[in-house]
Amino acid sequence: MLGSDSGFAARVKAVLGPTNTGKTHLAIERLLAHSSGIIGFPLRLLARENYDRMVAVKGARHVALITGEEKIIPPDARWFSCTVEAMPLDRHTEFVAVDEIQLCADPDRGHVFTDRLLHARGMVETMFLGAETIAPLIRHLVPTAHIETRPRLSQLSYAGPAKLVRLPPRTAVVAFSAAEIYALAELIRRRKGGCAVVMGRLSPRTRNAQVALYQAREVDFLVATDAIGMGLNMNVDHVAFAGLGKFDGHRPRRLTASEVAQIAGRAGRGMKDGTFGTTTECPPIPDEVVAAVEAHSFDSLEMLCWRNSDLDFASLDGLIDSLNAPPPRPGLMRGNEASDMETLTALSRDPDIRKLANGRRRMRLLWDACQIPDFRKLADDTHAKLCARVFGHVATDTHLPTDWLAAQIASLDRAEGDIDTLMQRLSGVRVWSYIAARSDWVKDTVHWQAKAREVEDKLSDALHESLTTRFVDRRSAHLMRRLDEADGQELLSAVTIRGEVVVEGHDVGHVEGFDFVPDPLAVGDEKKLVLRAARRALRAEMPRRVGVLAAAADDAFGLTADHRVTWDGVPVAKLMRGAQPLRPRVQVLDSEFLDGAARERIRVRLQTWLDGQIRADLAPLFAAETMASDNPVLRGPLHRLTESLGMIPGADEETLTADLRPRLRALGVRSGRFALFMPALMKSRSAAMRVRLWALHHGGPVPALPAPALVSVPAHQPDWPVGFAAMAGWVEAGPILLRLDIAEKIAAELGYRCRRGPAALPSGLASRFAIKPDMLPAVLRPLGFRVLPGAGLGPDQHGPPAPPMLVGLRRRRPAVEEPAPVKVASGPFAALAVLRRGGAR
Repeated sequence: MLGSDSGFAARVKAVLGPTNTGKTHLAIERLLAHSSGIIGFPLRLLARENYDRMVAVKGARHVALITGEEKIIPPDARWFSCTVEAMPLDRHTEFVAVDEIQLCADPDRGHVFTDRLLHARGMVETMFLGAETIAPLIRHLVPTAHIETRPRLSQLSYAGPAKLVRLPPRTAVVAFSAAEIYALAELIRRRKGGCAVVMGRLSPRTRNAQVALYQAREVDFLVATDAIGMGLNMNVDHVAFAGLGKFDGHRPRRLTASEVAQIAGRAGRGMKDGTFGTTTECPPIPDEVVAAVEAHSFDSLEMLCWRNSDLDFASLDGLIDSLNAPPPRPGLMRGNEASDMETLTALSRDPDIRKLANGRRRMRLLWDACQIPDFRKLADDTHAKLCARVFGHVATDTHLPTDWLAAQIASLDRAEGDIDTLMQRLSGVRVWSYIAARSDWVKDTVHWQAKAREVEDKLSDALHESLTTRFVDRRSAHLMRRLDEADGQELLSAVTIRGEVVVEGHDVGHVEGFDFVPDPLAVGDEKKLVLRAARRALRAEMPRRVGVLAAAADDAFGLTADHRVTWDGVPVAKLMRGAQPLRPRVQVLDSEFLDGAARERIRVRLQTWLDGQIRADLAPLFAAETMASDNPVLRGPLHRLTESLGMIPGADEETLTADLRPRLRALGVRSGRFALFMPALMKSRSAAMRVRLWALHHGGPVPALPAPALVSVPAHQPDWPVGFAAMAGWVEAGPILLRLDIAEKIAAELGYRCRRGPAALPSGLASRFAIKPDMLPAVLRPLGFRVLPGAGLGPDQHGPPAPPMLVGLRRRRPAVEEPAPVKVASGPFAALAVLRRGGAR
């Protein structure tokens, strides 16, 4: 029964003590031992948590939940879990209890707790639970109450300051602003793998989900505001304060010793001791505060906050005056002006509200509307306007318009947005949950309660997901814990066929060759953690991979332009210059996972493959060298040719004796006008290997060769080093480079055509060079030919012009200065002339 305490004082008990004394557990036991009962909690979260406990014992049909936003009241309900503000004052029950009764001194909500202390009574037993600091005032205000004190079940001791990175697992870090919470949570995520986050603005569902994350040991750290001080029973071993001051809604101030104790008391549950201290830039806790917290000895409360509950509903001014009535007895004082009083005062200045609020019924309606909680705290008149509109609808239409209620809830039914946006929407939907729970205001209140709850759950889940995504790296947190737990033991690890490294079910990176590449998202301390886990996981994998490489087929290997040897497309070694161009060396790339024996096994396999590739790609050269090995005459030219990778630019046919040329030709070696070379090595595969070996021997990357179909390219090739063009089989021809085999063939044809003297310039010569006709003189001159004016018709003659003439051509010699060209005739037609080098033979 709820009423005055007259006649019931002997049945009132106050169970007082610090945190972790089992007070709430005792109250629930006593509640369920009676045939009916009501218990009031300071938080909706606590009311819901204990409702679930009561349902587990008594069944859902006999247990009710009453908070501002939720009302679950079965017809046969006998036990009620409520918030203190929502305790049903008109029900007669055997047992009544109020938790955290020391909140009577809270300037904002204290008047509600004080009212319950003075007036809420059970027919058989009444119990108040709280801190010992309120004991003197209970003795004064409720003199017949029996006071029982309980000691803390575990010890709480001061551990001093500690750096954030040095905090032990199962630590709660406490800060007092959203900005601080986010900064600390982000730092812990980077250094420790993540944390759960608890703030007063979270919905119970989100808060429970975050706490469950911590309790399930998915994370070892919790970052919270002072909301952690009530109602959250978790396995916390240490509480670290990141600050010792807060803004209490009216002004910044330092925490009192009892507030420090309330928060620090979250450390150590049951018989397990706990510690508290400071972290980050928080100054040390003063010695006197530490002593008070450890001894659970605090200054007693001197005053409780009170507000008149015997209200005058005869008029608006009378209602305001009755709310402003002075305390009736010593030990009571007025607290801060509550939001409902602020709203009533604001609406009293509205003439339309004054006109509408006539009569006691409407005055009660107005006061009820003003008591809609201001969860949004927008610091403007939005809340007052909402209360005014609700009052207007209910006063004139009896119920709120369904379409308006639906539109307001629907406007909040959006799960996108950042953390602050989601928390603001949650605050909004809590307001509408409170309104929807009023059956005297809303038609089909069950439907609208369910709809508001659906939106709240949706936003709560989205908020939990956002908090977890931003502040929890499950992989790092899990790996860190398993690495510590599995010290000296094997971790559950595997490497997939795609080379992905999985440790304890988490992808940590992948293997490339014999190197581990961490997940690119892992940076800083997280990257170090991933590397630590991978080293353990790859202890057995790397020897296995060495064996796979040693047994791999030749087609598994390849070469890159920067002289890397690849295995299945991944570099595992590099080429080093050898004593001879045809003898490069293989050097295995550095890897922390390979020992000396493994590196040598890899090197031997790759060197064998490389030597085989060189012999296969340059097979004609090696074959010729073998056939000439027994002939001293041929051995010299073949040795030079081998040293020059099958190409000696500038060595023309006149440098060899007549009897030597056919013998070289039989070996596949051609003594041409521009080089001594092997035509078989001009093919694409052989040319690519020759180019690669030349580039390696000269200390540069492999230059790109022109497409095989090209016969000429511009003379300026910026990526080709000096000497490369001639070695690769390209002849300088003025503005272009000609492919050696094409230059040799065409030069031989032109030489034969001009063997007896001038000859006509062949048609189609420019197209064979893949150049424009006007470039021919500049191209032919470096090849040993000059285009001269040819014979033709004079200006007064008639008839078709004579065909171009070709001047006799002599073979180039390697020697001498250029003589004057032989002139044949004048006229507009072109002819060719030999460049006489060293005279005619």
